[in-house]
Formats: sequence, C-alpha cells, structure tokens
Amino acid sequence: MVENRAGAGGMIGTSAVAMAPPDGYTLLLVSPTFTINPAIKKNMPFDTVKDFTPVAFIARCPLLVTASKKLPVKSARELFDLARSKPSQITYASAGLGSINQISTELIALSAGVRFMHVPYKGGAPALNDLVGGHVDIFVSSLPQVLPLAQSGQAKALAVTSAKRTALLPDVPTLEESGISGFDLGSWWGIAGPARMPANVVNALNAEIGKILASPELGTFLTNEGAEAETMTPQQFGDMMRLETERWTKVAHEANISID
Repeated sequence: MVENRAGAGGMIGTSAVAMAPPDGYTLLLVSPTFTINPAIKKNMPFDTVKDFTPVAFIARCPLLVTASKKLPVKSARELFDLARSKPSQITYASAGLGSINQISTELIALSAGVRFMHVPYKGGAPALNDLVGGHVDIFVSSLPQVLPLAQSGQAKALAVTSAKRTALLPDVPTLEESGISGFDLGSWWGIAGPARMPANVVNALNAEIGKILASPELGTFLTNEGAEAETMTPQQFGDMMRLETERWTKVAHEANISID
C-alpha cells in the first residue's frame, strides 16, 4: 500500500518512517532529497544514518541541463564560456531553496569554475514555464521532467550529467564531454526502513526487490523514463548515501546554501 505523506521537503513522510516499528512493513522511498536535507538543514528531526536502515537501491537517471531558446548558446561549453564572461548574470531556475535543481546546478558551476544567479520557484512547473518563456536562462532537472521540452524544441538540451549519454537523447553530450572532467551525477531512488531492522528481513526485502528490478516489464518502464535499474547490497546502498551526503555538504558549504 502506497501512502503519500508530502510536505516539508519530504520531512513529514520521512519522520513517520523513522518512528515506525522496524518490522519491514513500513518502508520509505528515498531520493537525493534524503541526502541533501542533512547537508543544508541545521535542525533535523532525525538522523539519516542512525535512524534508518538501507534496504535496496532501485534505479538512477541523469539530470539534463536545459537552456532557454533565447540564451545564445548551443552547448554546455558555450554556456560556461558565456558564464565566465558574465559572472552571476546567467540565471538558473530551481523548484525552491535546497532542491536538487539548486544544489546540482551549484555543483556544476563549482566544477566548471563559473557563477550563476539562482532564481527559486515554488515548484518545478512554474520554473519550466519561465524557462520556456525565456524569463530564466537555464534549468537542471531530472530527465523525465524536462525531456518533453527538449524533444519538442521548446528548450535546448545542452548536456546530461551522467557518465554516459542517454539513449533517449543520443546526440546530447555528457558534462564530461563538455569540459568537466570526471563529472557523474544523477537522480536516483531506493528503499529504506526504520533503524534496527533485523538483518534477515532486510536481506529478504533486498532479494525480492532485486527480482522485481530484473523483470522485463519494469526494465521497459524505467528505460522509457530515461532511468536504469541497478541493484546494490544494503551495505553498498548505505555507503552510497553517506558519500552523497558528504558531497552535498561540501557543495552547500562552498555555495553558501543553508535552510534554518
């Protein structure tokens, strides 16, 4: 049974799972927000390491760097060159303070040695509208969210953030091909549970989720969304989330991103 508990940047639903019995019947769908929140928020009602049990990784997909048709660039290289000539003048949209749009764009800027101006919106939809309208210059978001705009020509696809190109946009280069060495970033999804879940329960859930990820039906669905199924052991998934939190903590410090 899926129970949506939206609000407070995912904190409401996450808090509910943290307080649930560790019996394997209450689980949490986690995404990059799970690792971004502790990097940018000073007062957290839970500890993302101590209060949760990593269960299984599900899939990942690249982010796409898109630009307004009005911006005079045709590639990420040209974008970075323009940004170097106009520090803090090129604007980028986000779905709000602390969103993956903001922190990933700041990581790209830091890696490329440029500075952009942040324009936060109350959600992704108004950000997309202003990108299409030319009121903001660039928007970095998950592939499914911006793919229709890129395919229809309403926005320019400049680069994907993953280590390899996506089959859905085979002509769009990676950021590494665009001049940022070793860049590999994407959105992802996984399953976590409350702390102190029994190892046999965690291992059983991990195995069953792995079987589902191997099914052709789910593989086709994920491919159509620009994502790719991937399995990890619970230990590997926990290590990955800790590394993600460390990366976002460093970015948040260098870009001065903080939410009280």
